[in-house]
Amino acid sequence: MCQLPLSRREWLKLASMFTVAGAAPLLGALNARAATDPDAPVRIGYLPITDAAPLLVAHNNGYFEAAGLAVEKPTLLRSWAQLVEAFLSGQVNVVHLLAPMTIWARYGGQAPAKVVAWNHVNGSALTVLPDIDKLADLGGKTVAVPFWYSIHNVVLQDMLRAQGLAPVLKKDGELKANEVRLVVMAPPDMPPALASRQIAGFIVAEPFDAAAEALKVGKVLRFTGDVWKNHACCVVFMHERDLTERAAWSQKVVDAIVKAQVWTRAHPQDAAQLLSKSGRNHYTPHTAGILASVLAPPPGDEGRYLADHAIVHGDWHAKRIDFQPYPYPTYTEELVKRLKTTQAEGNGQFLSALDPAFVARDLVDDRFVRKSIDAAGGMKVFGLPDGFTRTETIIV
Repeated sequence: MCQLPLSRREWLKLASMFTVAGAAPLLGALNARAATDPDAPVRIGYLPITDAAPLLVAHNNGYFEAAGLAVEKPTLLRSWAQLVEAFLSGQVNVVHLLAPMTIWARYGGQAPAKVVAWNHVNGSALTVLPDIDKLADLGGKTVAVPFWYSIHNVVLQDMLRAQGLAPVLKKDGELKANEVRLVVMAPPDMPPALASRQIAGFIVAEPFDAAAEALKVGKVLRFTGDVWKNHACCVVFMHERDLTERAAWSQKVVDAIVKAQVWTRAHPQDAAQLLSKSGRNHYTPHTAGILASVLAPPPGDEGRYLADHAIVHGDWHAKRIDFQPYPYPTYTEELVKRLKTTQAEGNGQFLSALDPAFVARDLVDDRFVRKSIDAAGGMKVFGLPDGFTRTETIIV
């Protein structure tokens, strides 16, 4: 059953945290916890999606312990609101967050935290009912997004506008033929909502797109990585206090995450198994088969998606999901620019004053990940040219 009211409550709860007043009690708890536990172990908080893979692989493979760090079993949380609450209050100290959400946290809620690395690239898709063949068919219908401050919402609205469709957030009333109603929905609720035709589509992280395909309730209309080439979705977010006062500890944490990304690229089938519900640590409720269809898709998939136009830019050779840790400044800058024109509920006034170049410098602390990449063998290990610059490629 689709749980729209629950998702609405989750959104309002999260929106309140990302205000100065709403964040204050949580940050007070963070400071109190830090004062009594200055040598806290690695405490990972995560949602059961493929975005969390590097954090979970690093734990499973013992990379934190190998670096001399104490680490607790990662904490599975059921919603972004729960994850943010646990992070801001200090219950967990290493998390993956949607990239736009970190901008909202730091500048909407004054959260003292920074992006230290990317967790993965691509790994999301727009999935629709089987009888929808093109974006224009979404006119007059409803599409779900996981949160307003997500790359999913940004890319979807760009795609809709390019087709002459108007994204609207109104909850009631009839839709015009050129309007597409956007709603926030928890990812696990999306495939069932699609199956019952409560929505016409959803755009979200894997493996929910793959799950909808496996259940034959939906099909991938377009991969987000085929619109914004190798975009970040989730990033690694850590407390500024740790980055400043425990720099050596922070370096080891980032080292372990980067090492896990290298391993995952080389062992995608093994990664699917260890992340699955049948894995040793039961990190997610997904089957190894569903996860493998994302992490290690069969050779015939690319041809099928090219034929269906879910992949338009075959020359990009973009993986369904890939892992590389460097947080390119150009991406952050472009994301800030696009967020300014993306509709979202809540108070987004803070966005209008943000300078994209400033955010790229201030939100991101790349000191640690640069060293981790060098220690791993350089950018070539991730199939990328040396250097820490790139040009953003976005073709809707």
